Amino acid sequence: MQARILLIGKRGQVGWELQRALLPLGTVYAPDRSECDLANTQSIRAVVDKVKPQFIVNAAAYTAVDAAEHDADRAFIVNAIAPGLLAQEAGRHGALVIHYSTDYVFDGHAAGFHNEQSVTSPKSVYGSSKLAGEVAIRESGAAYVIFRTSWVFGFWGNNFLKTILRLATERDELRVVVDQIGAPTSAALIADVTAHTIRELVNGRKSFSSGIFHLAAAGETSWYEYAQYILEAARAAGRPLRLHPQALIPISSVEYPTPAVRPLNSRLDTSKLRTSFGVHLPHWTIPINHVMQQVCDR
Repeated sequence: MQARILLIGKRGQVGWELQRALLPLGTVYAPDRSECDLANTQSIRAVVDKVKPQFIVNAAAYTAVDAAEHDADRAFIVNAIAPGLLAQEAGRHGALVIHYSTDYVFDGHAAGFHNEQSVTSPKSVYGSSKLAGEVAIRESGAAYVIFRTSWVFGFWGNNFLKTILRLATERDELRVVVDQIGAPTSAALIADVTAHTIRELVNGRKSFSSGIFHLAAAGETSWYEYAQYILEAARAAGRPLRLHPQALIPISSVEYPTPAVRPLNSRLDTSKLRTSFGVHLPHWTIPINHVMQQVCDR
């Protein structure tokens, strides 16, 4: 059975990978912003009416975490109001919505791994807007899957991996936070799990009930250890770096204040996803090796 999929946000890190991962499943319609403006209610309704999708995959988001502290209206339009409208339209057409949320819905103070029932308490505008988007989708009455993920990176777009590689060619010293813990998760992995989920539902291999699922790579690390791994992989690939290994300095979050508060603990329990859809989530280092090879081969 071929699926009819509406993909929103094709130019983001996850959206770019979704274009690849979803194509084998059927017809993928991926409008650009001129056709589907998330700030325009009529634009959203028009594109859903035109496509009449079975699945709406919303990869669009306001992801400028620090900028959101001074741009709350725009962050809530993109991250909360628009997803709610997409879900309402999905319900009207009998479609299922797949949406992406974040570890920032948690305050990061709890010990251990957060599961889907853990108490949410965002400490930033970005986190609050993403949580509001979850609520809007849940209250729409449409069938939905919300994937909460963390520390997204990929070959396409801007991310921590690319920033570290760039700074390592420009600076003699680099200070990186060591007390924030999570799992770097590749956009490709997120896209592949999304495609697998749709395939399982289209083929009727899984009974379905709407819900939130945590989607993050296996294992855990700090931003500092993550940076160490990136630089070690770059050196092994022969990439010239100015930064000496001993010049990567671990610091606390207090020593690196930012406009938006980051969770100290971003660890996500993914057992519900693995049990529900039978997916294997690789250790966080494996997708990094793949992206590093892509970046270093350029």
